[in-house]
Amino acid sequence: MILYRYIASELLKSMFAVTFTLLVIIMSGRLVKYLADVASGDLAPDFLFLIMLYRLPNFLEVIVPLGMFIGILLSYGRLYVDSEIAVMNACGISRFQLLSLAALPIALVTLLVGLLSTVISPAGIQAYEELLVESKASDGLKAAVEGRFRLDEKSGRVTYIEQLNRDDDGMNGVFIAHPVDTEKGRMLVSVVTADTGLFKRDEASGQRYLLLNNGVRYVGEPGELDYQVARFERYGQWLPDEQASRGRKAADGKSTASLFQSEQLEDRAALQWRFSLALLVPIVALIAVALSKTDHRSGRYVKMFPAFLLYMVYLVALNSGREALVSGDLPLLPGLWLIHGVFLVLGVVLLLGPDALRRLRARAG
Repeated sequence: MILYRYIASELLKSMFAVTFTLLVIIMSGRLVKYLADVASGDLAPDFLFLIMLYRLPNFLEVIVPLGMFIGILLSYGRLYVDSEIAVMNACGISRFQLLSLAALPIALVTLLVGLLSTVISPAGIQAYEELLVESKASDGLKAAVEGRFRLDEKSGRVTYIEQLNRDDDGMNGVFIAHPVDTEKGRMLVSVVTADTGLFKRDEASGQRYLLLNNGVRYVGEPGELDYQVARFERYGQWLPDEQASRGRKAADGKSTASLFQSEQLEDRAALQWRFSLALLVPIVALIAVALSKTDHRSGRYVKMFPAFLLYMVYLVALNSGREALVSGDLPLLPGLWLIHGVFLVLGVVLLLGPDALRRLRARAG
């Protein structure tokens, strides 16, 4: 029991340190990207913390298995270098028993990753996509920054808001200019100025629209004098709902229960991917224990690069297998389970192969 606690303690400390470091690196990179979106007006600053929070489970479901993998390499590598495993081997503990000593933390991490990939991460992705739609508000006005002109490169729309109240979606001093195509091929420009504005939602249809008060609308061709001028007390403009995508697979935001009921290839592939992330943990743990063997002269880091390379090959193979499932190039059975089977066999060979080879040589001699 003491040995179990000792191994588990060493493994978990290394795993938490590696996971935290990787998480900080990835989250920092994402934060810089989102801050750039906020500065350019593509993202409302009020939603920045929530977006990072919703993306966190999606990052953890990939980082935690890697943290476990590197944690085993570091902790067991230190035990080899300090000759502690040599003492264990002298007491009759085999390499397979070294794996069983870490069974409890491996099982706990497997359950954690399974919970993240099947329940928490899909809910977070769904909330993240909905928040992006709400933040962008289709024409970018809701994500605008006070006192700064903003250009939407897709539509050519230029917006300026003198004062913005995000509590009630109200605004003062609104300026909107955007190109208007005509049937005759002329390119006109529509300019709208208003004292105040407000985002509203129609209760019957649920459609959002922008309501401007006390303003003027100009429509004409730049350089010409035939402008149309219309003064208004209230001016409403429908806002088309933006689809929640940003290039992500639509199946990633669906619940696991809905994926079970779906017959679409993309949904079935996403289902296999979610369970694959949990199954990844015990298999890479097996490979890590097998590759952690080292000695004083080699040091504890000698096998880090080839082990990490093997892990990346495993992960890339799973990701490529998912794409092949979606395209129909790989049948649902065996599907991703074939890749897991190959690496499971590889892990068993790496772990038990050297001892089996020595026994065969001893018998032959």
